[in-house]
Amino acid sequence: MKISVIIPALNEARAILPCLYSVRNQQGEFEIVVIDGGSVDGTVEAVRPHARVVHSERGRAVQMNSGARQSTGEVLLFLHADSHLPPRAFPLLEQALADPRIVGGTFRLRFNSEKFLLRLIAFFSRFEFRYFHYGDQGIFARRWVFEQLHGFAEIPFMEDIDFLQRLRKIGRVTLLNQPITTSARRFLERGIIRQQVTNIILVISYLLGAKPQNLKKWYERKGA
Repeated sequence: MKISVIIPALNEARAILPCLYSVRNQQGEFEIVVIDGGSVDGTVEAVRPHARVVHSERGRAVQMNSGARQSTGEVLLFLHADSHLPPRAFPLLEQALADPRIVGGTFRLRFNSEKFLLRLIAFFSRFEFRYFHYGDQGIFARRWVFEQLHGFAEIPFMEDIDFLQRLRKIGRVTLLNQPITTSARRFLERGIIRQQVTNIILVISYLLGAKPQNLKKWYERKGA
């Protein structure tokens, strides 16, 4: 089972190498495709010795769809550039997908910080409640399912929630019992409680019908 790891990037030169190393150290058959959205900080130069680089228009959903089209794996794993896979992530993923009822899933979450509030936030990712799971936990799907869903909706915000909602309509979505470690920089820079409250407001607003474009404008205006 070949796994295509698809990593959208924009000015991630300082964060992306540990991400790539965490993939390269995995077992099994895989490829790494980094989709750059126009970086000017040396991201492309840093990535080229370690992965294939694809250039795309800016926008996480657009970049991930572009990477999926140019990948060859039976399974697509979408990983943020500031996240790290756990050891033996691929055998765990392949074991889950041995069940034909499972069409995709996510990992649990861990932050690269030991602050109590961040550990508490990450704790809830071990539960299968659907609104505890987002793109920073790594989203994977069988290729045929991804193609049947026409990939990610190319919206400026909430593309991960939208995709997971549609994925659950196709089949079973699983939660792997190992955490992806992701950067806590946004929480630490903007305040843990403030950032988490903002995240909750955004998700609830989206589920109640707010347009992604308006949510993104509000998020940027608040400087959250």
